[in-house]
Amino acid sequence: MTNIPSGELLPLYLKLWNNRQLLKKEQKPEEILSELIRRELLDENAHPRTRKSSYEKFYLSITRLAESGALTADEKQGLLSLYIEEMKTLQK
Repeated sequence: MTNIPSGELLPLYLKLWNNRQLLKKEQKPEEILSELIRRELLDENAHPRTRKSSYEKFYLSITRLAESGALTADEKQGLLSLYIEEMKTLQK
């Protein structure tokens, strides 16, 4: 597990995905980040005919995260944990 508080992970996520829009700014950062990751895994940012499966998006997202030079190992681990948790909830 990571030592980074979950509320501080949103700015780190936005370093990787700097063109993501935040819909509800009155939400807590943890809720916003969870929603952004869920939308990413469901490929809701793509046109319906070009959408990939959640497994493909998970792989692509984790690969991008792992290859990022903008984040430390702890920051990557914190975001990876959130991706895994969100993927688990999508598979229920």
